[in-house]
Amino acid sequence: MPTRRRAISTQRTYNTTAYRYPNERLILALTLLLVLAVIALTATATVCLSALFIILSVAIAYGMNRYQHNELVSHAQRITSQSSPGLAAVTEEAIARLQPGDVQVFVAPSRKLNAYTFGILPPKIVVLNSALLQVMDADELRFVLGHELGHVRLGHTWLNSLVGGMAGIPSPIGALALMTLAFRWWNRACEHSADRAGMLACGKPHKALSALIKLEAGPMARTQTDLERALRSIDAEDDNALSHLEETLGTHPMMIKRITQLRRYAASAEYRRLQEMVNRNAQ
Repeated sequence: MPTRRRAISTQRTYNTTAYRYPNERLILALTLLLVLAVIALTATATVCLSALFIILSVAIAYGMNRYQHNELVSHAQRITSQSSPGLAAVTEEAIARLQPGDVQVFVAPSRKLNAYTFGILPPKIVVLNSALLQVMDADELRFVLGHELGHVRLGHTWLNSLVGGMAGIPSPIGALALMTLAFRWWNRACEHSADRAGMLACGKPHKALSALIKLEAGPMARTQTDLERALRSIDAEDDNALSHLEETLGTHPMMIKRITQLRRYAASAEYRRLQEMVNRNAQ
């Protein structure tokens, strides 16, 4: 992977969250209002008990984050200019573009095409599974990295621990199911926001789309023909009711919806404006 060098610049960096998916904050507000309404109206979960439950959930989440970090350090490799100069350059450029704050990026051994982020307090942690390095090119890796850095910059990383704890407040089955579905709704909005961040980090919409297709299709989608075949399969994803049910219960939108949303965003004047601004951060 070629190393990209960033020229030292004294210009003011452009730090923005304007790529946030339009409905994300509204969905989060509705989710929180729903949770608070359930707390107020449910006889089995008093306000005091619920507050204690939230505090306990956050404490547990913090402890699990620390444990997860320690486990990660023991078997994963942190990306540095000494250990992986090419990948470090890609990482530094993505961080420069999106300005997510204090972040450490690791590569963990795994055959699964996946990346994730965690952390309540800085530094937030981004993990790339090693299989990504075998399948993605440099631009596609920029999208994957930017997606995770977008989660960090937009506050999703710590909010997931907080809101997830609130959604788990002891409640009747119906209320618990309703809160869980609302939380999943917000999760899916966050994914659209993070996809936008990934495309801004990548700077090439067609590479953002090919990265999404590879994530869905797996390691066999290597050639252009493979990608086109995989896209035809993905395009049929929303043609049956089961896929819609799985999406409603899941944390991620259907891949065809993510691809469609990114295409629309790439064609917008807002994307072009933000892309021009974040590009200056990497100069």
